[in-house]
Amino acid sequence: MIVDDDALVRLGLSDLLDGDPAIEVVAQAGDGLEAIDHATALHIDVALVDIRMPRMDGITAVTRLRALPRPPKVITLTTFDLDDYVYNALAAGADGFLLKDTDPAEILRAVHVVAAGSAMLHPAAARRLIDRYHATTTPQAVAARKRLDRLTPRERDVLVLLAQGETNADIADRLSMRESTVKAHVSRILAGLEVTNRVQAALLARDAGLMA
Repeated sequence: MIVDDDALVRLGLSDLLDGDPAIEVVAQAGDGLEAIDHATALHIDVALVDIRMPRMDGITAVTRLRALPRPPKVITLTTFDLDDYVYNALAAGADGFLLKDTDPAEILRAVHVVAAGSAMLHPAAARRLIDRYHATTTPQAVAARKRLDRLTPRERDVLVLLAQGETNADIADRLSMRESTVKAHVSRILAGLEVTNRVQAALLARDAGLMA
C-alpha cells in the first residue's frame, strides 16, 4: 500500500513497484484515515507511509496500522532534514524509513527486506537521525540499560548487529551461527526487551549506549 497525499508521488511509486514481478500494489491512500480503512479491509504486507499528510499524519497512522489484528510492515517516507518526527514514527513501530529521493532500486530492495522481516536502519541518514535524538545520560537511556541487562552476552552480540541493519543471514555469517539460531535469538531479544520489532530493539540499543 502507498500512503501519500501527493498524487504524483503515489503514481511514481506505483509505477516503480508494479515493475517488480514480486510486488503488487493493492491499495493507495491520500492520508492516514484512508490507509487504516484499506489495511482493515485488505491483507497488506508492507505500507509505504508519508509522514506529513492531512487529516491523519504518518506517525498516528503508523501507530494505528501496527495495532491492527493483521498489521502490515511499515516504511515511512520523509524529507529527513525538515522532518523532526521520523524518530517518533520508528518508535511507534515503523520498520524503517526512506528519503523521498532514494534511488528507485533501493526503494524496491527496502520493500523486499522489510517484507522478509528485517529493518531498513543501515543508511547513514537513518543513523544520524536516530543518534540526533539520543544521549546516554537521559532517563530513557537508564531505563534502556536496565532492559539490556536481561539479555545474555550472545544476545547482546546479535542485538548489536541487528541494530546495524544486518539481516538474520548476515548475523549468522558474522557470528558463525545457523540462521535458525539467529532467528531464535532475535525472538528472545524482542521478548526480553519488551519491543514489537527489530527497529524498536535497535532504538533501545542506541538509547542504552550499546552502539558507538
